[in-house]
Amino acid sequence: MSLDPGHFHAGLIHKSMYPQVDSTVYVFAPEGAELKDYMTRLSGYNQREEVPTAWNLQVSTGDDYLEKMISSKPGNVMMVAGKNDRKIDYISAAISNGINVYADKPLVINKSGFQKLVKTFEEAGKKDLLLYDIMTERFEISTILQKELSLDPAVFGELEKGTLENPAITKESIHHFFKYVSGNPLVRPDWFFDTDIEGTGIVDVTTHLVDLIQWEAFPNVTLDTTDVEMLTAKLWSTDMDLEQFKLVTGKAEFSDFLQKYVTDNKLSVNSNGEMNYTLKGVHSKVSVIWNYQAPEGAADTHYSMMRGTKANLIIQQGEAEGYVATLYVELLDDQDEALTALIKEKLQNRFPGLDLEKTGPGKYKVLIPTEYHNGHEAHFAQVTEKYLEYFTNKNMPSWEVPNMIVKYFTTTEGLRKAQEK
Repeated sequence: MSLDPGHFHAGLIHKSMYPQVDSTVYVFAPEGAELKDYMTRLSGYNQREEVPTAWNLQVSTGDDYLEKMISSKPGNVMMVAGKNDRKIDYISAAISNGINVYADKPLVINKSGFQKLVKTFEEAGKKDLLLYDIMTERFEISTILQKELSLDPAVFGELEKGTLENPAITKESIHHFFKYVSGNPLVRPDWFFDTDIEGTGIVDVTTHLVDLIQWEAFPNVTLDTTDVEMLTAKLWSTDMDLEQFKLVTGKAEFSDFLQKYVTDNKLSVNSNGEMNYTLKGVHSKVSVIWNYQAPEGAADTHYSMMRGTKANLIIQQGEAEGYVATLYVELLDDQDEALTALIKEKLQNRFPGLDLEKTGPGKYKVLIPTEYHNGHEAHFAQVTEKYLEYFTNKNMPSWEVPNMIVKYFTTTEGLRKAQEK
């Protein structure tokens, strides 16, 4: 069942079909452009020439769409991707009525939402229901390999503790309001630019980065909110004029509810955020930047560094890398042979074709075969398959739920810290 699909991620879930999932998708949503965009996206997948999907949409509309889903309950999993301010209420309602949940991030965007989320997880646990968020970035090959290398003491040593000025882990993500998805210009809903609905930059995309820090630095470790100490956090805006707003939303004017953010005919969106915190004593820095549009030929980018006692592991995705996430290794202890053995021997069974290119003394680029770079959109199928595995086999690791709680504690604590200023 798809509830109020207001974000294009709701459509990307259906770019592939899954053997365990019935082809009928029950959609419950208000009438409007967002529902139309969702249906158009799925229709495009059904009609494409290569490996077309065969989704059958059964759509129920009206202001009482949530009540209709709960009363009819034609499916056993609710998928939700849309307005973030009300997402936790959708999730809570589903869990209270015995429905499993598969939700796009972020599940919550403030402290009051976080408190609801904790209670909802407790209820889901008592009812043996699966509540899970969509963490696509765990399936990015450069991140997977960064994690693999960090787990090899001969290559990486131990993760540094770092300092506020020189964190052990740094993750930065740069996004753009105007971009192309599945080959078409992305039209964003006007509410996307209302941070009371979408959430500020510190609680939205940062969810992925905080998740990766937990997943890479403390694999299979059950974390607790007491493991987090928020040190500093800040927010700042990206501004756009009316012509830019028209291009990305299709709206002729700034919407009335956005006027609170409009000054001198420019819309200011608090879409950028940075936080510095420690997780089990490890200093981590997370930042997200939203520009209006990427330069010609450019794209969204990701930067990540993990500092070990023997090596630094760096992911860069800039112009020099052709905007493809690329993993670099800086050795600090002349362990070239250990790195070569890890890449060219130990990891070959899992990742055939991996290789190394020496770029300087103790410096290497990991050569990743093109087929492993399957792209952000393909990651939605991969994380959906993981959800279905957990759903079918009841084998979700015990650390997943506690660590989801810690993740949203971290983002909402970052927001609280930033708003203190």
